[in-house]
Amino acid sequence: MQNLEKEFISVIEANQGIIHKVCGMYCHSTDDKKDLFQEIVIQLWRSYPKFRGDAKVSSWLYQIALNTAITQLRRLYRKPQHEGLSESIINITESSNDDEQEAKSTFLYHAISKLSEIEKAIIMLYLEEHSNDEIAQIMGITQNNVRVKLHRIQEKIRGLLNTNHHERA
Repeated sequence: MQNLEKEFISVIEANQGIIHKVCGMYCHSTDDKKDLFQEIVIQLWRSYPKFRGDAKVSSWLYQIALNTAITQLRRLYRKPQHEGLSESIINITESSNDDEQEAKSTFLYHAISKLSEIEKAIIMLYLEEHSNDEIAQIMGITQNNVRVKLHRIQEKIRGLLNTNHHERA
């Protein structure tokens, strides 16, 4: 059991960036991100003994992390909460000296924040340069469904970005 635990900790340490990305995409406050991170690690630990290495570790990790995040959000949606849109949602971008590029990134992340949980998961994996096959495997849908969803998500984001652009003008 101790070897399994050491192996698991090693996998989590090597791939914790994935968990942080998922938490950042689905949570807005630092406390919520910490709670989700902890819940994802618990779910990964529960499923780790069953992981046979049929898929990449990163694909398995994304699948568990995204499913956990979406499950947590669905639980929160059942409880009515009235929370304003926080600027911390937009502060995901890396620091940059290029103000125009930073503004574009801000609008992109703001648009992404308006997508559904599933759409956020798919676009995050796409932006991480995962293949349609990997996205399909992680999300549990067909490659064709991934292509269709990506096209619709891209159209939705374009519409949201155009709306934001016209609002600023």
